[in-house]
Amino acid sequence: MFGRTRLPLKSSDDIRAMRRAGLVTGSALRASALAARPGMTTQDVDAVAHDHMRERGATPSFLGYHGFPATLCISVNDEVVHGIPGPRVLSEGDVVSLDCGAIVDGWHGDSALTFVVGASDDNPAGAARVAARHAGEDPHLDEAGLIAAAGGDAVRSLVLATEGSMWAGIRALAAGKRLNDVGSQVEAALRTGYAELADFEIVDGYTGHGVGRELHQEPTVYNEAVSERLPKVETGLVVAVEPMVTLGTYETHELDDGWTVKTDDGSLAAHFEHTVAVTERGLWVLTAHDGGRSALGDLYGGLDD
Repeated sequence: MFGRTRLPLKSSDDIRAMRRAGLVTGSALRASALAARPGMTTQDVDAVAHDHMRERGATPSFLGYHGFPATLCISVNDEVVHGIPGPRVLSEGDVVSLDCGAIVDGWHGDSALTFVVGASDDNPAGAARVAARHAGEDPHLDEAGLIAAAGGDAVRSLVLATEGSMWAGIRALAAGKRLNDVGSQVEAALRTGYAELADFEIVDGYTGHGVGRELHQEPTVYNEAVSERLPKVETGLVVAVEPMVTLGTYETHELDDGWTVKTDDGSLAAHFEHTVAVTERGLWVLTAHDGGRSALGDLYGGLDD
């Protein structure tokens, strides 16, 4: 009755298998982001991800999940998460969040990013640069670098601060620490580290989660500090760290479609996510092409060599 909560842990071989799912998830996400441009529909973008996965022998995690009708969740502007792709036409300046999951050999990967549609290739909040950093193929921007790159622009600040808060949470996943540290570091990044950029709010009621042979499993990974004493991080833990952040309220509502979540005040939202494994060597970002090496430095602990 009073025993320690047991986390669902993976073996090294399990994690290597999950890496294959993570790589397809990451590459499908990047291909979709790079394809998105003004004049395309969100359904067009979804088709890019679907074809990309099928060509690589993967199955979309989201398609049919509790009845979800598409491969990607595509959320635009004040939509936070779970947007259903359809006939909506993208316009220049739209803030688009893509959430992507793929199954390979029964294992899931889960990843998300946010970018500004139609932004130039050198815009740090545009699809090209966001997707390259997310994959680890562009140099990682630390806190000071992200603040400088934001350049005082509110939308750019939202995208970059959400990205930075995700990495702050990931770096807190050290073995022996508690899962509380993840949410505390995400919140600290937004409330302190990036506070000069804007008054950010963390969306209420939505969290990260464990990933494995199910898309969503224990444990819950909070995006802010909580008083509950959460389990210790152990080698073999695989979780999705995914802050959802707005430029206004933390309060949201679900549309009549039963999926799309929007901010109550119409404020813009952003969402970043990576699937991360805790290995005996450190941290391995399974959905980043470089495994997180660029962003994590000495904390990197991939099992692919």
